Amino acid sequence: MNEIELYDATLRDGMQGEGMSLSAEEKLRVAHKLDELGIDLIEAGFPGSNPKDRELFELLAHERFGHAVLAAFGMTHRRDVEASLDPALVELAECVAPVCTLVGKTWTLHLEKIVKVDREENLRMIASSIAFLRGAGKRVVYDAEHFFDGFRAEREYALRCIRTAAEAGAETVTLCDTNGSSLPSQVAAATAAAVSALGEGVRVGIHCHNDAECGVANTLAAVEAGARQVQGTMNGCGERTGNANLVSIIANLQLKLGFRCLADEQLARLTETAHFVDELLNITPDPNQPYVGRNAFAHKGGMHVAGVSADASTFEHVPPALIGNHRELLVSELAGRASVSEKAAALGIELDEPTTRKVLARIKDLEHRGYQFEAADGSLELLLRRETGGYTPLFKLESWRVIVEQRADGEAQTEATIKIWIDGERRVHTAEGNGPVNALDAALRAAIGEVHPHLADIELVNFKVRILDEDKGTDAVTRVLLDSSDGTAVWGSIGVSENVVAASWEALVDSLERGMLAGPPK
Repeated sequence: MNEIELYDATLRDGMQGEGMSLSAEEKLRVAHKLDELGIDLIEAGFPGSNPKDRELFELLAHERFGHAVLAAFGMTHRRDVEASLDPALVELAECVAPVCTLVGKTWTLHLEKIVKVDREENLRMIASSIAFLRGAGKRVVYDAEHFFDGFRAEREYALRCIRTAAEAGAETVTLCDTNGSSLPSQVAAATAAAVSALGEGVRVGIHCHNDAECGVANTLAAVEAGARQVQGTMNGCGERTGNANLVSIIANLQLKLGFRCLADEQLARLTETAHFVDELLNITPDPNQPYVGRNAFAHKGGMHVAGVSADASTFEHVPPALIGNHRELLVSELAGRASVSEKAAALGIELDEPTTRKVLARIKDLEHRGYQFEAADGSLELLLRRETGGYTPLFKLESWRVIVEQRADGEAQTEATIKIWIDGERRVHTAEGNGPVNALDAALRAAIGEVHPHLADIELVNFKVRILDEDKGTDAVTRVLLDSSDGTAVWGSIGVSENVVAASWEALVDSLERGMLAGPPK
């Protein structure tokens, strides 16, 4: 009972969050990814509740998992129907999942206001539902809904509910903070009471929501009080403000509390798995997410970078590689010489002390004017190479021009002309596009594409415009950030100008020039 059982509810509870949706095939991909990570129990959904879940369980019938066990979710039988005659409970008993998770009422407020049954009838519904599934050969996890609210309202009855579930054959009794109302001290006290009431042989689980932003903290408090199953969702997706984030829970249990949840090589897949689920949900991974976010181990202040360079533990609470993440040194106006030197070294660029000072001064001057190199790694690398004199640009600009024509029928036509020099040869090209940036991009590619065929592999994947001094209205300085990709790597570039097209041109040129360098960033 000293091991922690990891229970993932992303495919059911996680999908109750606003905007969360996966097809049955996509859910199958997530299930296999969770299996590879080392999750013990995967809650696949509510069989028969909707066509998508029905399709998923049909697909799962033909799948094999190396480690994970599937769980199907359901509720105790209705008050006016015996367990063996309740269609939803029968479907649970007949489904492919060897584990059934049953949710039942614990809070007397719900008995009075929602299901309208007396206390003894509720206990009978809990016992008979679990006994029916156990008789069908299923392992049962009992989710005690609103346990902590019920415990605070009427302690003895809440404990009677979970004792009834254990006596009926539930192998795990999970305490649910269903509306996320509890604080860590409350969860710890109630969990300790539950562990004591159930005694040996019954695993206590914890299921938290994040309404008070205590989902992870409450889960850890429950484990310290004796819970040995943790339920959560990947990246904390779920209804309202989300479920407890299983990603952070796993990392904290293994790296902070010393529980062995995953093998080392599985823990190192945590970042990859977290991002996989976000991308499949069409969500941009949160850069500030603990442990797995892009900024989780990003250092910007000069003192911080100097400290990390001397001893990483001075400003990193765990080594990022343990969870599959990596250190990022951000260069900005807050940077010191160590930041610039470390960044240059990572790119294979050698800087002596005078050049380092020169580069740092240049960066601080540009950031004062509106540049932001922490979001534009491609432009930063080009700046470093230009300042060291080790970079030759793709071309020399003579001029560019953009014409935008608005027609009477409402259609806007854009035409761009560029004049550049390549190897002593003057080239003039005109192209049309759906906007100034698209037209300039097309003209530039036409002008230099024969000399640099790799340009065909580089695509613009993101375009962001920000007004830096809004009080100046249309005279304001504009910052343009572009993300580009060659299919395997993504890099950022930046342009700043009072003219939005000029800022876009600067960022566009940097994006293409960075893409032409050998070995783009991975």
